[in-house]
Amino acid sequence: MRNAVRFTLAALVLLVLIVGAFCAGFGTAYLLAENYLLPSPRVTVSPTTPPPTVATETAPAPTATPLPTVPLSEEDQETFQLFWEVWGLVQQYFYGDLPDMQQVTYAAIHGMLNSLDDPYTAFIEPQAAAIIAEDATGEFQGIGAYVEMDEESGKVIITGVFEGGPAEKAGLQEGDLISEVDGVSIVGKTLYEAIGLIRGPAGTSVTLLVEREGVDEPFEVTVVRAKLEIPIVEYKMLDDGVGYISLREFSATAEKNVREALEDLLSQEPVGIVLDLRQNPGGWLDQAIGVADLFLDDGTILIERWSDGQEKRYEAHPGDVGEEVPLVVLVNGGSASASEIVAGALQDRERATLIGETTFGKGSVQRPFTLGDGSELRVTIARWFTPNDRAIHGRGITPDIVVPWPEDAGPDEDPQLDRAVEYLLIASGQ
Repeated sequence: MRNAVRFTLAALVLLVLIVGAFCAGFGTAYLLAENYLLPSPRVTVSPTTPPPTVATETAPAPTATPLPTVPLSEEDQETFQLFWEVWGLVQQYFYGDLPDMQQVTYAAIHGMLNSLDDPYTAFIEPQAAAIIAEDATGEFQGIGAYVEMDEESGKVIITGVFEGGPAEKAGLQEGDLISEVDGVSIVGKTLYEAIGLIRGPAGTSVTLLVEREGVDEPFEVTVVRAKLEIPIVEYKMLDDGVGYISLREFSATAEKNVREALEDLLSQEPVGIVLDLRQNPGGWLDQAIGVADLFLDDGTILIERWSDGQEKRYEAHPGDVGEEVPLVVLVNGGSASASEIVAGALQDRERATLIGETTFGKGSVQRPFTLGDGSELRVTIARWFTPNDRAIHGRGITPDIVVPWPEDAGPDEDPQLDRAVEYLLIASGQ
């Protein structure tokens, strides 16, 4: 029996190694950034969705299971034998309950990837992978709320609700703590385990035990789930005649949503447009290229370069709606990956003025692989550079006009947006 288990784990570990060796030959599914890689992720509560965000070109993530076996050298086999020697001794002598082989396998994979010293080459377990994959589509079925894990209490905290969504209609509010889902405690569970309990098919109900500041006792709220679109774009005309577009992440509908917002604003003849990419952690590569192309008539958007020296240039095409309107892009330390692609292209091409703070600094590209059990492996395969061949990784992009966020700023104050509006009004002669 132990030999069979040993073979299973060895095969799985080898499979991950094989994926790393052969990933360059598969598909065009590229990842630029994910919420889970950044502090304080915002995850959309619904059937299985963001964050807020991944980055892919066109094809779905290739499945790794049919890849051929890579034979290990005799030296590698001897080295790997040490793993079994240790595990055998643990099984024989450990005082306490042993994890099952799936847990051991996942732990071994995580440990192996940690040795690469690259936080973006990562193994994502099945439940989290399913939620992230649904978020990336831009649609989901659930209650329509943003959540995080409250580390102090171990409960889920609502950080925002969708306007007009089921959570808002049921009376849930920002700051509410959820401790139970349909009578099941979520204290001690991971964020993704909790989300898995809260989400479900449209039309079904879920009962949440809620704690709210100022209310003495926890109370139950029943929410009817619905099919929802993640509101990644918000836009409006400001009082000064400036159009404002906020893009939260580069999910699968980012280009479409920005285009529609831009068309509506341009029909109102704005003085200029502010594109707000602050706190946008990134997303799909093709969406970053598409959004940048909305404002560029031609020329390079980004350069992608592999370790062997090969490179690919992504070019803009003329004829899009936003190629002539005066433009300011807002960025800060939460603007990462796909956001930096757009900001870097517009800055290098002198198409927009960047205002705010230095960006996050993620200039690597990941390729996702869906594994046999629904888990996902993301492997860093390339670095990207701005049109002027600037490296972003670990450096970020410095805005043209630096406007730090003041610590004493009130909830209704936005000095960075104020500076952007001022810049556009002065540029237009107003």
